[in-house]
Amino acid sequence: MTRVVAQGTFDLLHPGHVHYLEDAAARGDELHAIVARRANVTHKPEPILCARQRRDMVAALDAVDEAHLGDPEDVFVPIERLDPDVIVLGYDQHHDEAGIAEALAARDIDCRVERASGREPRYDEELLSSGDIVDHVLRRRGRSAEGDEDGRR
Repeated sequence: MTRVVAQGTFDLLHPGHVHYLEDAAARGDELHAIVARRANVTHKPEPILCARQRRDMVAALDAVDEAHLGDPEDVFVPIERLDPDVIVLGYDQHHDEAGIAEALAARDIDCRVERASGREPRYDEELLSSGDIVDHVLRRRGRSAEGDEDGRR
């Protein structure tokens, strides 16, 4: 049995996330998704939804066998516990495959690191990024990402 791990923030679940998880699931027999905790998201704006809600949304997808919350202090703790055969990174995630492979080897975790395929929008209005969804909502509501004149978002 081939155990696959995919990980991400999964804030405002969208078709790009679904594609990523389906692509990851196709690489093995069992897919475990690790949902990042808010404190571990340092490369982009803080997630809008709480970690448990994001985990529950990911767990509801057919491609995912189990969804887990990431460790609040050490992102490799769930990887050590799950002992995957392959970790699939999102096609546009900021992670460096070689750096992750080195960190895994340093922890004596033997698994491959692969990159998922990308997905192009299938029609003009399709949004495949949480940031694009947030921007679209703010534009439609007449506010900017910085907030309205009263500082509200």
